[in-house]
Amino acid sequence: MDDSEATPLKRARLAAGMSQGEVRARLRELRRKRGAMPPKDSSLKRMYTEWEQGRVDPTEWRGELCEVFQLPPAALGFVEVVLPPPIELPATLDVLRLDPTLVAMLDEQTDHYRLMDRRVGAAIIPQTVAHVDHMQQVLRNALPGKHFAAAAVALAEGAALAGWQALDAGDITKAWNLHDIAKSAARQGEDPAALAHVTAQQAYALLDAGRASDAVELIQYAHTPQTAKRVPPRLRAWLAAAEAEFLAAAGQADQARRMLDQAALVLPAGDTDPDLPYLMLNQTHLARWRGHCLARLGASEAVDELTSALEGDQALSSTRAESSLRVDLALALRSRGDIADSKEHARRAAEIAGRTGSARQRARIADLLAN
Repeated sequence: MDDSEATPLKRARLAAGMSQGEVRARLRELRRKRGAMPPKDSSLKRMYTEWEQGRVDPTEWRGELCEVFQLPPAALGFVEVVLPPPIELPATLDVLRLDPTLVAMLDEQTDHYRLMDRRVGAAIIPQTVAHVDHMQQVLRNALPGKHFAAAAVALAEGAALAGWQALDAGDITKAWNLHDIAKSAARQGEDPAALAHVTAQQAYALLDAGRASDAVELIQYAHTPQTAKRVPPRLRAWLAAAEAEFLAAAGQADQARRMLDQAALVLPAGDTDPDLPYLMLNQTHLARWRGHCLARLGASEAVDELTSALEGDQALSSTRAESSLRVDLALALRSRGDIADSKEHARRAAEIAGRTGSARQRARIADLLAN
């Protein structure tokens, strides 16, 4: 099992820099402190291996494991995701007539997984993918009508969320394929904003595959002057910032800075728009994004930009955002020659990435800590 397939318990141990033997020693010590006789080391060794491989749930040891790693139960995978109630479909389904209530339920389920994603990250990928499969079934069996487009957009948003989670977990192929589902659904829904968003987000799979120039080409296909006339300003700002990130990765510094300026110019006030439930972007987020691009470019001002973003009230709205921000700051500090502070932020990012199962960030952190 490689790191991208590791259980939350194994990721927590690796992030803490502990061996299995060290973990077992601490578990036995905690049992003794609580007045209980710990099992023999050979028995605990076998038990811990089963837990870490995900074959057995450490039900009676959850409290001790949380104390050893100083993490909440959810971070170690000890979380039962509360699923929204299933949508009841006819037992013998040939065709389905869509209505506003059903579409609203699909949207609410996606919102549920979106919120859970911000809390526990990759732990809910199976549930989100199952949600996408279910929405595809609904659309396949749906009669045409005035609510079909809204259901298709719901599928696009759900598939894009699942694709982003897969990308964060390091499964580039799965991420690409889920975004293909999202693009097809957005076209069915005839929603230019959703299509632009999921197409641009798919470009991150190319970026993570080391194909920055291809990522630039794909997002420029999604982000055209014609598109700008058909999508809300907040999404235009998001598209410009994403293009800046790809340009920075491709080493096109001047073009990247121009797109960052464009993003700042068109970004409206506030955090979200009712028509863009999948998009949260404000001045604080954009400052973090700008710092990320500058860090990629090795720009000296990146440290100040990222430090300011780290202190922003909304910069740490999700654990994934904090991990990414600290990796960027570690990279910027290393470029400036501040190795000690760089490694400190990298270690902190590793702790957070271990909780969310973010293979993307772990790969960047490993490089920082190795140099």
